[in-house]
Amino acid sequence: MTVTVPNEQEIVQEAVEVLLEHLGAAKVARFLAAWQTGAADYLAIRKQLFDEETVATLSEKVQTYEKGKEDSA
Repeated sequence: MTVTVPNEQEIVQEAVEVLLEHLGAAKVARFLAAWQTGAADYLAIRKQLFDEETVATLSEKVQTYEKGKEDSA
């Protein structure tokens, strides 16, 4: 199994596109401004969110999420 990891810029671009689609430009701008002012220690947050995760468990969650999106479409 080969895993391709996109670079950070690609991930940020995709996330902004999703946010724009669902929230609109004004709300995304306010979110990004609030997000930057509330900058915290990413490593601490990452540890809190993903401490018990592995590539396999995250992959399973992503597949479950994507299947749910397909089923609701």
